[in-house]
Amino acid sequence: MSLTTRLRQSAAAAALLALTVTACGTEHPGQQQAQSPFPRPSFTPRPKCAQPAEAPPNQASSSPTASTTGTPQQGNNEDRPPNYADNHAYRMSAELSPAKRAKGEASAALIQYELEKARTEGDVSKKRITTALEHLGCGQEHGVYIWKDFYSVHTGDVCVSGHVTEKELTIKVHGAYAEPQPGTGPCVENRGGH
Repeated sequence: MSLTTRLRQSAAAAALLALTVTACGTEHPGQQQAQSPFPRPSFTPRPKCAQPAEAPPNQASSSPTASTTGTPQQGNNEDRPPNYADNHAYRMSAELSPAKRAKGEASAALIQYELEKARTEGDVSKKRITTALEHLGCGQEHGVYIWKDFYSVHTGDVCVSGHVTEKELTIKVHGAYAEPQPGTGPCVENRGGH
């Protein structure tokens, strides 16, 4: 077999392969394509938990539940390198719209009620806190994370986290972290780096 014949056969095989590969998944004229009126999300949203019975009014937060948004560690920047914010962006949580914050505050009130019951009973063990959150429908699929006196949960809309001890209960509503602490769920600030 001559070199020219082999080249022609190789070229023909390559062209046939290219046509076959590029034809996959194409639409054909006259063929109806089923399309949803809504765009498909590129991710699976988290299931919801600790949802209030009624939608809360759209209002700004009046409680001290600040979120870590904007430029990380704003304030005195004189001793920081110019790329400090870029290097610490992994510690930033998502910003919350006023509607999401109001919904988060309502969820936080439900969580606070359940955790306050555990606290006043004098049982703030991991098992009791887990049970309190499960009472609101919050489980592992919601990113529940409990470590020592710290707890966090993703309600499907926002993160609610804080500390619970026999003496006090703190609660904070914030957005999920872009790069959360590995193995903890979306609501735990990453303590390392990237």
